[in-house]
Order: sequence, then structure tokens, then C-alpha cells
Amino acid sequence: MTGPEPRSAPSGTVFAAGCVLWRRSPSGAGIELALVHRPKYDDWSHPKGKLKRGEDTLAAAVREVLEETGHHCAPRARLGTVRYVAQGRPKEVSYWAAESTGGLFAPNDEVDRIAWLTPPAARTRLTQPRDRLLVDALLNALHAA
Repeated sequence: MTGPEPRSAPSGTVFAAGCVLWRRSPSGAGIELALVHRPKYDDWSHPKGKLKRGEDTLAAAVREVLEETGHHCAPRARLGTVRYVAQGRPKEVSYWAAESTGGLFAPNDEVDRIAWLTPPAARTRLTQPRDRLLVDALLNALHAA
């Protein structure tokens, strides 16, 4: 994970955006994070997706949260950009911390399940190690707020 947007990206880079979506635990003890399960990849991740032509990264992140989780959100701190290679192409995903403001999940072709988990449980469930770093970034951002 890195900080601000790069000045230039390799040709053919796929740009995406997402959020580490969280809510206050219904029990009142701490927070829970929303993870999405994508059946196409059989993985657990934070909600994210590709930018549409001309779309701002934050707008894309909020749109993807709604599309993948059914939840509206209030974005807060920018958590950074994750860079990796996916299907042979460089990919850059910008992330924000976002608090759920309500909604209802409905399974779809992209996401068949979501899970609300404590931060330690989310770290364990996440498929990619790079996504676990975002849990720490969220906790640091919430602590600093």
C-alpha cells in the first residue's frame, strides 16, 4: 500500500476504487467491517471496482460500496492506494474509510455474500494479505479521528 496517487502509471493500468466499510457493532462493543465474497474468484475482499470513464475515484468507491453491499456510506479518511498485477495488467485501487449509513444486502452476480466481522476476524477472512493492511489503516484512521 502506498500513499498519494502517482504522477504517472504504467500503460494499460486498470484504475479502481473501494472502501473499507465499517459500522458500529450492534452489540455496542467496537466496530465491524463488511467483507464481500466474490464467487467468480471465490475470495473475500473489501468492496471495490473499476472506475467508469471520467469518474472520480471517490465517487467510484462510494458507487461500488452501494453496488456490492447494498449499503450507503459516509467516506472519511483516504487510506491509500494498493498496487498489484491482476490478470497480467497493473492495477491501482484507491481506498477510503467509510462508515455505513444503512442499507440492505441483496446477492448479485458479482457478490453472493457479505460478512460483518470484527477487525481481527476480518483480517483472518480476507483472502489477500494486501487487504489485511487496509484493516490496520482503517483502525489507525479511526484512532486518529
